Amino acid sequence: MIKHFLSSDDLTGPDQKALIARAIELKKVRQGHSQPLAGRSVGLLFEKPSTRTRVSFEVAVSELGGHAVVLRSDELQLGRGEPLQDTGRVLSRYLSAIVMRTFGQDRLEQMAEAATVPVINALSDLEHPCQALADVMTVSERFKDPRGVKFAYLGDGNNVCHSLMLAGAKAGWKSITVGCPTGFEPIEPLMEQALAIGEETGSRIELVHSPKDAAAGANVLYTDVWTSMGQEAEQKERLRAFPEFQISNETLELASPDAIVMHCLPAHRGEEITEDVLEGPQSAVWDQAENRLHAQKALLEWLLSEKKRR
Repeated sequence: MIKHFLSSDDLTGPDQKALIARAIELKKVRQGHSQPLAGRSVGLLFEKPSTRTRVSFEVAVSELGGHAVVLRSDELQLGRGEPLQDTGRVLSRYLSAIVMRTFGQDRLEQMAEAATVPVINALSDLEHPCQALADVMTVSERFKDPRGVKFAYLGDGNNVCHSLMLAGAKAGWKSITVGCPTGFEPIEPLMEQALAIGEETGSRIELVHSPKDAAAGANVLYTDVWTSMGQEAEQKERLRAFPEFQISNETLELASPDAIVMHCLPAHRGEEITEDVLEGPQSAVWDQAENRLHAQKALLEWLLSEKKRR
């Protein structure tokens, strides 16, 4: 059976834990490890702009011994109306895996239904599971006992927030508190999914509308941009709704003394986070960005471990 990674919920708790452990090993030795992708090619299909995702996946494939084929939909027959299913069938004949950064989650699901190789969600409007995997890795590096971590997400209940709730609950973090303005909450099905996982792992999931309540005693303060790709028409409304949810030194004072600050980038300094916090001693942002590479290497290795060399 083909293994896909379309959602943070596609990994079991033990699978996720093993991937994080492997990612930490791969981080210690960038070169000289096994190259499971030698002689194999991975397609990177981008329907949205990308910096960290594109570069980290290209480098990950290369360091695992493979060849990355970067594709844009406007350069493919997709741009002229070829169905996703047909594209998935054809690409599967050439590639060992397909990494896709797109809009609707349904596009990923259509690709995965047709493909005969693993499909990886490199971001959709619903989830960003590769980001969450790197974030769980970062928390695991910074805290001796991640299961005791109180995690606070401040801002928009978006795709990153969705995946963090799922992945954090699978990691068994003590609590995951989402603080957001009314009307910008995570979608209910994902919230219920995270709550169900939390019941099994002991992770408490909570939604609040007060940034102070969310930040109080937190070990991790996390934020993302207030206006994501495709939401530009809502920017003025969002800038009015979110100012209280900015992570600043005042927010840090509410958190635990050992708190770290995380942001999936790109950051809008002066909006969701102040520059002094982003560049300050409690920022884990740059390690977090680097960990995209190592987590994705572990993911590619795991997904392709049972597939014969093409």
